[in-house]
Amino acid sequence: MVMNVEIISKEIIKPSSPTPHHLRKFKLSFLDQLAPLFHFPIIWFYDSKKFVDVEPFERSRLLKESLAKTLTHFYPLAGAPINDEFSINCNDKGVDYIQARVLCKQSQAIHNPNGNDLIQLLPFEPDNSCNDFGKEVLLAVQYNIFECGGVAIAVCISHKLADVGNVWIHVLTTGESEVMSPIFDAHIHFPPRDITGFMPNEAYMSKENIVTRRFLFNKSSIAALRREASAAFGPEDRFASRVEVVSAFIWMHMMVMARTRTTKPKQVTAVLAVNLRERMVPQLPVHSFGNLARVAIAAETPVEMEKDYHFLVRQVRNAILEINAEYLKKLQDGPVGDLYFLGKKDKQFQNGEIESCNFSSWCRFPVYEVDFGMGKPTWVCCPGFCCKNTVVMMSTKDGDGIETWVTMKEEDMAMFENDQELLSYAS
Repeated sequence: MVMNVEIISKEIIKPSSPTPHHLRKFKLSFLDQLAPLFHFPIIWFYDSKKFVDVEPFERSRLLKESLAKTLTHFYPLAGAPINDEFSINCNDKGVDYIQARVLCKQSQAIHNPNGNDLIQLLPFEPDNSCNDFGKEVLLAVQYNIFECGGVAIAVCISHKLADVGNVWIHVLTTGESEVMSPIFDAHIHFPPRDITGFMPNEAYMSKENIVTRRFLFNKSSIAALRREASAAFGPEDRFASRVEVVSAFIWMHMMVMARTRTTKPKQVTAVLAVNLRERMVPQLPVHSFGNLARVAIAAETPVEMEKDYHFLVRQVRNAILEINAEYLKKLQDGPVGDLYFLGKKDKQFQNGEIESCNFSSWCRFPVYEVDFGMGKPTWVCCPGFCCKNTVVMMSTKDGDGIETWVTMKEEDMAMFENDQELLSYAS
């Protein structure tokens, strides 16, 4: 299906109340400085039957009002970056709001979803969030109206300012839920530092042709993977989680794919995003704002070991467990070593010595609780990043399965999506 999207209007939504003068300069944390220069793309779909009493354009007007109120609490998102790499100018510049008409029915768009088609519903294409334009845009929203009256609300939030946890707090609040005021103290826990010469995660950004595809692991497939992974654990261990087994399974098949190429990496690693809020001592509130996440790197496993699936599951768990209170204390005391380590790894990625599989789990976030005043969404998706070898996982609507959105080079995807063992578990 060819999806045609026509832009109806573009405007800027500013906070409904001006940001006080003493809050005009927002300090970034060291972890914000390390964050890559891309945006989180998310789309919520709403069936018109759930809001028949309010026509789509009126619903859009109400959404803009709600967004303006929310921005008074999340005022850094309505600001602009300052070139000192340490702060945001909270000048109430506002956020981009686009209204668009989609020339098809909503059911046609979600029946057999393709990430590269769905990105038309976003405020801008994912690769554009990696250039200078994207660096200046901290938050953008596109309100899409289908021929049937259904709506898709697409949001892009800059990773430079926020992590996935902040996305859900912001959109839940915009969705007319009880306001959960963010806490802006990440710079106190992780003070900014001079990182001159360090380009955060530059190696992950791709100028090559990349595509995104969805792979769905249902309840029975995940149960089968957990049974297979049980060989890695003893009776006293916690049973393998859904995220652990799916991450290890995709990692294994990315290794298989890497072996088929002419140019083969020496090592294939799994890089897993870990939320730090619950790991800090004492724990940070869930509504702490900023990039309060680090990456766990599973052991640089030789490609020949890809058949030992249960071993890879254990490697994934061990890597995540290393992001503990001791690690965080060292990171807070002086993250110079961490910066050196990241710089060394980036060079190895750039030289082709190491290839990474980058995983981000959204399974614990309330993706299907965001109503925007229109009831619960019919479907939620994450249609693409500008980073190759990226896997975003989110729970299915029933809470039992996992939808994975996999982004990689086009020629690699041609091999990956025809891996018969992979397809025996994922549709």
